[in-house]
Amino acid sequence: MASDRSSPHLPYIRDCIKLAQQSPPKPSNFRVGALLVALPSKTILSTGYTLELPGNTHAEQSALAKYARERGVSDPETQLSEAFPPPHPDAADTELVIYCSMEPCAKRLSGNKSCAQRIVETRGQGWGVKKVYYGVKEPETFVGESEGVRLLTEAGVELEYIAGLEEEILRVATAGHVQE
Repeated sequence: MASDRSSPHLPYIRDCIKLAQQSPPKPSNFRVGALLVALPSKTILSTGYTLELPGNTHAEQSALAKYARERGVSDPETQLSEAFPPPHPDAADTELVIYCSMEPCAKRLSGNKSCAQRIVETRGQGWGVKKVYYGVKEPETFVGESEGVRLLTEAGVELEYIAGLEEEILRVATAGHVQE
């Protein structure tokens, strides 16, 4: 589903672009930003950007790992779902969503776990990320046709494409790439 320029989600995508700009420009990755948000309060729980954490980390990976560590999870790589128990019945926030400047990856050339897989893993205890809002589809530059939307949809995660900032997102994402 696509949105228009008046979408209430555009400010979050703009924040993702600002985060992406903190990532070092390199020819071997996209600069992406991500926000983990609790609803209905719209509280930003965690942020991330490409290469924020040690290793070849992606934006969603960074945001989820930081959130997990804040909740006492020592190894977000293998215990991510432990950071996402169902909310208390009296909790004000009952949903989690992720905003990202680019569609979550479904395949990593490095062999690391994809961002789409990580998002699905948050749902391991019956809660976790319910919906992903993204500003542009992942270009075919590194892994060919993107499968992030398909993988997430098959796992029951809702997705919404937020139109209107594609040029800016791609300009930031591809800084450092060889331009032809």
